[in-house]
Amino acid sequence: MGIFQRVSAALRSAAAFAGRCGRNRWTRRARTAAMVGLVSIGGVIIGTMLFAHTTLDVGPFRAEMSISPSFKGGTEIDIPPLGSLHLRSHDGPIHLKVNLGSLDQSRTEELIDRPGGFSAAGENAVDDVRTGMMRLGVRTLGIGVLSALILATLIFRNVRRIAAAGVTALVVTGGSLGLAAGTLRPDSIAEPRYEGLLVNAPSVVGDARKIADNYGRYADQLQQIVSNVSRVYTTVSALPSYEPAGNTTRILHVSDLHLNPSSWGLIRTVVKTFDIDAVVDTGDDVDWGSAAETSYVSSISTLGVPYIYVRGNHDSSAIQSAVAKQKNAVVLDNTITTVDGLTIAGIGDPEFTPDKSTTEPPEDPATSPLLQSGQQLADTVRGHDKRVDFAMVHDPAMAPPLSGVVPLVLAGHLHQRQVSLLPAPSPSPSASSTDPATPSPSISASPSTPPIPTRLMVEGSTGGAGLRGLEKDKPTPLELSVLYFDENHNLKAYDDIQLGGTGESNVEMQRNVIGASDDILPSPSASLSPSPADIPEIQPSR
Repeated sequence: MGIFQRVSAALRSAAAFAGRCGRNRWTRRARTAAMVGLVSIGGVIIGTMLFAHTTLDVGPFRAEMSISPSFKGGTEIDIPPLGSLHLRSHDGPIHLKVNLGSLDQSRTEELIDRPGGFSAAGENAVDDVRTGMMRLGVRTLGIGVLSALILATLIFRNVRRIAAAGVTALVVTGGSLGLAAGTLRPDSIAEPRYEGLLVNAPSVVGDARKIADNYGRYADQLQQIVSNVSRVYTTVSALPSYEPAGNTTRILHVSDLHLNPSSWGLIRTVVKTFDIDAVVDTGDDVDWGSAAETSYVSSISTLGVPYIYVRGNHDSSAIQSAVAKQKNAVVLDNTITTVDGLTIAGIGDPEFTPDKSTTEPPEDPATSPLLQSGQQLADTVRGHDKRVDFAMVHDPAMAPPLSGVVPLVLAGHLHQRQVSLLPAPSPSPSASSTDPATPSPSISASPSTPPIPTRLMVEGSTGGAGLRGLEKDKPTPLELSVLYFDENHNLKAYDDIQLGGTGESNVEMQRNVIGASDDILPSPSASLSPSPADIPEIQPSR
């Protein structure tokens, strides 16, 4: 028998087997069940997308709420033309969208005429939203089942299959709504991601200090957002900024400007819009450290607030001197300063590598110049007579020795925003020495007191990494953060601001509240002289 005959016989056998399987009762039932399931889910999706929406009154707004299928879940609040808020409110498979696009004229005029009307705009917001959500859920459930029944009737024309499609749609829709309700995170309203015009962000999102203190109080935050947006909508002459809490200190963290002239305009806008008390710069303001680049830092004097700076690996001593000449600038190089009540320590990068060259890592990690500089700053902090509220370095590889010494370390260099907790320091033999002159590994008053946890915040490039940011297909975004400290000088919240890379204009702002999220967990304990694996990964910017 030739090869073609053998292939033909095999195909005939396979076809016969498939025919027998197709005529099998269980196979037919499985195929029918799959068809019913697909038709049911298709009907639910079509009906939800077309008809799962409702309107409700929230404060002065005539709001529209809608539900759509989604793998990620979450809530989007559109506030045209101001922008939108995005909340990680729940997990999939449904996405909630709220559009605050229209005002009720009579109620808006009442707010304008009545004293305290704006503050009272969100009084009933929680009840309004809860009622609207319940109404929308019931409507979605009914629409999902009805759509599945209609689609099944058109396809099957069989009563049992149509009934099965209706039951399946009821289970799918009810299960989706139940999953969303079961994974509801009311506290997510304390950490919205804002997209829109930068100048509107504080007006819409509100005061981080108040949110940091009350992020668990969903009702208060919802009322505050409704009140904020009501004020913005009903103000014609100018957009108001939020009312700052008197005991909050606002610090703007910038890094890696890399000669981008647009960085200064962005920094000035944020300083004014967010009522910034001081700017801290973790280095790499220029690319080569040449004398011709010293004029770039002259814009520091136009910001109108204190400017605290540490040298980066692209900044020469000439650049550091040029920064020091600015009337509002303070250069930290293994020194400590106080600004608006905050005590800040800092040290410059020990290496000057403007050509992006790299040095071979030493066989003993403890001899690394970066770690040695971090240890030098840690010793300076321990010897200071006051608590240091945060430290500044350029390269995050300098940060491990500061673990347990300060509660917060700010860095840059990586051109990518990262937030983590440094590995906790292990007691060293010198720490248990009876010599009173031996420094303690932390600023704890007692050896039995555990060292304070240290948060490492690495800023992205506020200059979009300069010209090198255009080397990729997508420009590097311009990134900077606003840090909010309370009256006890503790970090309570921070806003991450991102502007689309050079040539783009999209702005996003993400509110982050300390303690409101559990996504940042301590790393395993490590000694103050970590192994290479303990040193944060360095991107090739040296």
